[in-house]
Amino acid sequence: MKELNKAIFLDRDGVINDNSIAYYIHHLEDFKLNDGVLETLRCFLNKGYLLIVITNQGGIAKKQYTILNVNELHTYFKNILEENGIYLSAIYYCPHHPEISKCLCRKPGTLLFEKAIANFGIDPLKSYMIGDSEHDIIAAEKLNIKGIKVKSNANLFEEIKKTAFSYLLE
Repeated sequence: MKELNKAIFLDRDGVINDNSIAYYIHHLEDFKLNDGVLETLRCFLNKGYLLIVITNQGGIAKKQYTILNVNELHTYFKNILEENGIYLSAIYYCPHHPEISKCLCRKPGTLLFEKAIANFGIDPLKSYMIGDSEHDIIAAEKLNIKGIKVKSNANLFEEIKKTAFSYLLE
């Protein structure tokens, strides 16, 4: 029997990139990695974790930006990471907003996590979710993924060092 993979799931806005200038980040020029992100992701990769971003992008449903904008931003983001030797396994996003439509994929829903678990053969019990909102943590914990709540737009490495999960960075 093949051993299941372990993963670090990450929220995007506020965790990976700074969203203090605007709630919806969709312009390339507004996308700025938070301090400590590259160092943190490198640690996770070195420990054998898959890196998967799961993000709510309700601005699509609200017609603030398009799927094309999100895909362009994600390509830009992945290129920055790859230039630094960091590779994401996947980015999953929910384009819905609860004021407009109901769905199962928007956090605290679990559908995007379930897709990633199925697609990559992930063991939830060996995996973690890093988020800056209760919705991130609730969604993960519904599937027995350990949730790590961090402060929005802070140095990710320093935020994780302050938690009981600091061993992930050693």
